[in-house]
Amino acid sequence: MDIFNIVYLVSLLIYFIIFNCLGYFSMYSDKKRAINNKWRISESMLLTICLFGGGIGSLIGMRVQRHKIRHRKFTIGVPILLVISYTLIGILSYVILTL
Repeated sequence: MDIFNIVYLVSLLIYFIIFNCLGYFSMYSDKKRAINNKWRISESMLLTICLFGGGIGSLIGMRVQRHKIRHRKFTIGVPILLVISYTLIGILSYVILTL
C-alpha cells in the first residue's frame, strides 16, 4: 500500500467521523430546539447530512434522543440514505484505490 492510499483512507475516516458527529449533534440540537420552541433545523438539512455520510450518527441520534422516530421520512429515509451514500462512497473509493 503506497502513501496515497494511506492518506486517502485516513482522510476518509476523518470525513466519516466529522459527518457522523455532525449527524448526531444535529439531531440532538433539533430535539432541544423543538422542546424550547426555538428555530429548528430543516428536515432537508437533516437528510442532506445523512446523504453526505452522516447516516450512522443521525440514526444513533434519532434513537438516543427519540427524535423524528414517528416520521416515515426519517425512519425509512435515513437508513436508505445511509445505504446509498455508503455504497457510492465505497464504489468511488474502490475506483480511486485501484487506479
